[in-house]
Amino acid sequence: MEIITRQVKDKPLTVTVEYPEYNDTVTLLLKKIGTVDCGFNANDEGRQLKIALSEAYYIENVERKTFIYTAKDVYRLNYSMAELEEMTADTELIRISRTCIMNTEHLKEIRQLKNSRLEAVLDNDEILIVSRKYLKDIKRAFQK
Repeated sequence: MEIITRQVKDKPLTVTVEYPEYNDTVTLLLKKIGTVDCGFNANDEGRQLKIALSEAYYIENVERKTFIYTAKDVYRLNYSMAELEEMTADTELIRISRTCIMNTEHLKEIRQLKNSRLEAVLDNDEILIVSRKYLKDIKRAFQK
C-alpha cells in the first residue's frame, strides 16, 4: 500500500482511495476513514465536550445514566444504549453486555472465565466482563 499526502490550502480534507480490486481490506479502510470525525457530545459539570471515537475506551449504563470512559476521565452522555449502539454500528465499538459497549481498538487481551464468560482487558488495564450473549462478537473483534 502506498500513502501519499499533500497540503492543499483553502480546501476541505479530502481522501481518495484507489484500489486495483474492491475487497475486505478496502471495505475496512473506508469504514475507518468514515469514523475519523465521529464523536460524542458529553457533559462535564455543565460544560459540553466533544469526545472523539478513538478516545473512548468504553461506554457504560449505570442506574439509567450513560457514561463514557476515556484513558483518564469519565463523562456523562445523553444517549440511550440503543442509540449508541446504532451510532457506532460500523465502528470499532461493540456491545459486550446489556450495559456496556467497548472500543476494540483498546482491547489488549481476552481471558476465559467460568460460566462461558470472558474478561476483556483494555490497554489501560481496565477489566470488563463480556456476557455469554456477546461472546461471538468479541472473539471476532479480537481476531481482527
